Amino acid sequence: MRRKAYRLAAPVLAAAILSLASVPASAGAVRDVQTEALSARLFPLFDALGRDTRTMESVRARPELAAMLRTRQQRREACAADIGCLAQAMIWTAQESALMAGAAVQPSGTSSGTADDGAAAQAGREIEGVNAIVRTYGLGQVPRYPQIDGTGMIDPLETRSRLQAAAWLADTPRAASAQALDPSLDFALALLDASDRNDAIGFEPLAGGLNAPAMKRARTIDWKRFRYTAMIVTGVGPEVDDMSLSPFGKYHLRLAASRFAQGDMPFIIVSGGRAHPRATRFTEAEQMRKALIERYGVPADAILIEPYARHTTTNMRNAARLLMAMGAPLDKDTVIVCNPGQSAAIESPAFVQRNMAELGYEPGKVGRRISPTELEFRPSPQSARVDPRDPLDP
Repeated sequence: MRRKAYRLAAPVLAAAILSLASVPASAGAVRDVQTEALSARLFPLFDALGRDTRTMESVRARPELAAMLRTRQQRREACAADIGCLAQAMIWTAQESALMAGAAVQPSGTSSGTADDGAAAQAGREIEGVNAIVRTYGLGQVPRYPQIDGTGMIDPLETRSRLQAAAWLADTPRAASAQALDPSLDFALALLDASDRNDAIGFEPLAGGLNAPAMKRARTIDWKRFRYTAMIVTGVGPEVDDMSLSPFGKYHLRLAASRFAQGDMPFIIVSGGRAHPRATRFTEAEQMRKALIERYGVPADAILIEPYARHTTTNMRNAARLLMAMGAPLDKDTVIVCNPGQSAAIESPAFVQRNMAELGYEPGKVGRRISPTELEFRPSPQSARVDPRDPLDP
């Protein structure tokens, strides 16, 4: 039955592809709160544009952009019922991306999408993010970290099902979306949803939930009383199914509890997402927090979870983001606590190169070594840049 259903869907799919030319933002558009949240997290600038009809229409009316968007529309229409062709047609070429980024503006009356390097740079990252999602979750391109990212091994018919659903969803009006500009953003969002990879919004708003007690306390902190603003405890995800914390992770927690007892920092930031092994049900930072409270008696309002990071680079970047959200001064150091091998890797020139390759900047400066398991670290405001090229942790 299932195979037959896919074949019968082709004529309907052809009509859907043709209608992807321009999605009306008017009658019939409904809110989808999950897609809204994912859109705001991954594509803050274009998401804000979708909620600012006047600015969007102004952007679309520019002759050079109108011509480029028509070319993209014609490319999609030429695919007819070929769903793989449609996915490829959603990809932005380098020329299209440069043209769109060059015309990017910050929607009026909002700070959404604001980045320290400007709207054009942010728009470029978001377009690259669309391309990365479509290639990985639609066209089967191997991601940078295939052991934990991407779709994994799935049936070709399931791949087709996800592509078809994404095409239909990108054609179905969604309120306050950027569909009227180009359907590729909603196509990318639908691919993630179809793959059950909504990891990026699993703990939003991050200032609430488990972080609420520490965030409340942060508002009362006299930062001058402390040598360091926080301790950053990096994750070391397990590689065994159904294991909540790795052996190295448990060692990190003993180190963290011992170091925190010295009293020269007010907070511990535990960093680690739902990454190892693939599709694990455990979020490492959440498990680390639980162990610090239950095993070591660390107060809940002294611990913040950073539950998204999937790599050591983003352990640092996301911790910097949390410090900014807490109102911690960025001209004071933090302390990174981890095992000697990981600590040495963070201190090495290779880690600088890795940050530049993966993030495009250093999330902070590694400073003085205090011990084999401790490094000083001063976070950078550049870490606030949203980058959906890693859609599970932008």
